[in-house]
Amino acid sequence: MKNSIKYITVIFGLVCLWSCSLDEPLISETDRKTIFSTEGGIKSYSYSLYSGLPSLDDVFYKEDACVDYCMATSYSTFYLDGAYDPEKTTSWSWTGLRRINYFIDALRSDDCTVSDDVKAHYLALGKWFRAYFYYGKLTSYGDVPWFEHLISSTNEKEMYKDRDSRDVVVKHMIDDLDDAYKNLKTTESVGNSLVSKYAALLLKARICLFEASWMKYHNTTSKLFTSEDLYKLAADAANKLMTSGKFSIHTAAGSKGAYRSLWYSTEIQTDEVILGLCTDPSYGIYNSANYHFNSGSYGNGDCMSRAFANTYLNTDGTTFTSKDSYTTIPFSKEFTGRDLRLAQTVKSPNYSMTSGTSSDLIPDIIHMVAATGYHIIKFSLDDVKYNNTSKNINSMPLMRYAEALLIYAEAKAELGEMTDAIWQDTIGKLRKRAGITAGLTTLPVTVDPYMQQMFYPNVTDPVIMEVRRERAIELFFEGFRNVDVKRWAEGHLYQDLPWTGIHIPALDTAVDINGNGKEDYYFSMKSASEIPASHKNYYVQILPEDSTEQGLRAIPNPAGGYDLEFRLALKRIWYPDDRQYLTPVPPQIIREYRDKGYTLSQNPVWDKL
Repeated sequence: MKNSIKYITVIFGLVCLWSCSLDEPLISETDRKTIFSTEGGIKSYSYSLYSGLPSLDDVFYKEDACVDYCMATSYSTFYLDGAYDPEKTTSWSWTGLRRINYFIDALRSDDCTVSDDVKAHYLALGKWFRAYFYYGKLTSYGDVPWFEHLISSTNEKEMYKDRDSRDVVVKHMIDDLDDAYKNLKTTESVGNSLVSKYAALLLKARICLFEASWMKYHNTTSKLFTSEDLYKLAADAANKLMTSGKFSIHTAAGSKGAYRSLWYSTEIQTDEVILGLCTDPSYGIYNSANYHFNSGSYGNGDCMSRAFANTYLNTDGTTFTSKDSYTTIPFSKEFTGRDLRLAQTVKSPNYSMTSGTSSDLIPDIIHMVAATGYHIIKFSLDDVKYNNTSKNINSMPLMRYAEALLIYAEAKAELGEMTDAIWQDTIGKLRKRAGITAGLTTLPVTVDPYMQQMFYPNVTDPVIMEVRRERAIELFFEGFRNVDVKRWAEGHLYQDLPWTGIHIPALDTAVDINGNGKEDYYFSMKSASEIPASHKNYYVQILPEDSTEQGLRAIPNPAGGYDLEFRLALKRIWYPDDRQYLTPVPPQIIREYRDKGYTLSQNPVWDKL
C-alpha cells in the first residue's frame, strides 16, 4: 500500500507541470539524458503515466449522469432535448498522449542506455498506456488521428493531420497491447496497483469486443478486420487470462458479502482485481464515495431505476418479472429470494448505516438523494461519519477478472460458439457468487420477454440476452454501461427507459417502506404547508402528471397503488439520426485546422448542424 501512495504522490507532482498544448516542451534534453540513462530514473518517470488512469473518485463518476439505467437529478446535456452545445465540447485533448509518446521516444533514443530487457519492459508499459488513451478516444469520437511519435512544433503537417479510420487505430492498439503482454515483466504488485501483463490481456479483450460489436450492430465494414475476427481476438485474450491461473472470482463473503467486499475493503482483493486504486489515510489518499452517494448537495442523486432492478433474477434462477404481481411487490419484499448483488448494490430493507448508537435504514428519497428509492451503496462505507467528507478509506477496483469472464461469454455467444461448459465457467461462476442456485450449468433456451420489451427489442438469442443481463448487473456503475449501450446500437434507451421507482400503496398516507413498523415517508401532491405536522419530517412532494417541473410523479398502477417515477425538467432525447453515438469533434478545433490550411473531418450528422 505504501508503494501505491508513493506512485500517486509522484504522479501528482509531475502532472501539475503539464499543460494541454500538443507541442509544448516537456523537460529539457539534459534532464532527459539524466532520467533515461538509469532504470531508477525511467521507473520514476513511468509513474507519471498513471495519471492517465481514473482517480479514486472517477471510478464511480465515470457513469455519473450519462447512463440509461440510473436516474440523476442533473443529467448530461448530451441527452437532453436542445440542451447540448457542440461548441462547449472540451475532451479533444492530447496531453496524455504527448506524455506517453515522449516516454516511448525517449526509451528508443540514444539517451536511453539501460539494458534491452529493461527498455523492452518500459516500452511495453508506455504502449499499454497509449492503447488505454486511444480506447477513450475511440469510444468517444470513432475516427481519430494516430500519433506514433512525439510531435515537434516544427512539424505542422503531422500536427494537423486528419483523422485515421477507426480500424487503423484499433490495429495500432492491438499491436501495442500484444507487445505489452509479451514484454511487461510485472505480474503482480502491492494492491495490483501497477499495470501488469494481465492488464494488457484484459484491455485487448475489452477493445476487441467493443469494436467487434460496433461493427456488427452498426453495420460497418473494415479493410483490416471482420467483426468475427475481432470477437475471436477478444475471446482469445480473455481465455489466456482465464487459463493463466492467476485470478479467480472473489468468493470470501466477509461481513458485506463477496461482491460488495470488492469495493468495501481498504485492501484491494487481488484474487480478482487485476488493476486497483489504493487509498492510504497516512498519505491523505481517500475517495469521496459516501459524500457522492449520500449527500444532496455534493452528489448528483444517482440511483437505480426499478426498470433495471427488475432484471435481477430470483435465487432459484427464475426471472423476477415472471411473477404475476411483480409490479406491485412492495420494497419491503423486493429483495427476498433475489440475486444477492441487488442488496449489495442498493439499500435493502435490512440495510443499516451506523450513526453513533442509531442506524439509518431507508433510502433517502426525502432529500432527493435517491429519488427512485434504489439508493446506491456499492461503493460506500456503512458509517454516516463519511457522508459529508471526502475521506472514504475503501480502495477501488479498476480492472477485474469478472470482466474477462463476461467478455469471453459475450464473444463466444456472438460467434455462436457458446457451450454449457463455457456458460458454467463464466456466467455460472458469477451467478453462483450471487447466490443463484439454478441455471448455472446449462444454456438458457428462452428469451425473457421483459428484457426484450424493456431493453433489447431486437435480441432474439436467449444466450446473448442473458449475457447482456449479467454484464449490466455485474459491472453496474463501473464505467461500462455508456459504452455498452452505444456499441450494441441501443441508444433509444437513453430516452425510452423510464426512471421508475418503488411501488407505494397510497398517497397522503404514512408509508412504512421497510416493514419495521416505523413510518418512513408521506407522499403527497399537497404543498409542504398543507402536510400534517406529524408527517412533515418525512414528507415527499409528488408533482402532478402533467407538470413540467423536475421531480417525482406517482403513476397509478392498474393493479392498485402507485409507482414512483422521476422526470427532469427537460425531456431526455435520443435523436432519430443517431448523432449521439459519437461525440462531435469540437468545432473550434476544426476552425483552428482550417485557419492553418488543413482539414479535420467531423462526425456524421454533426457536420450538417
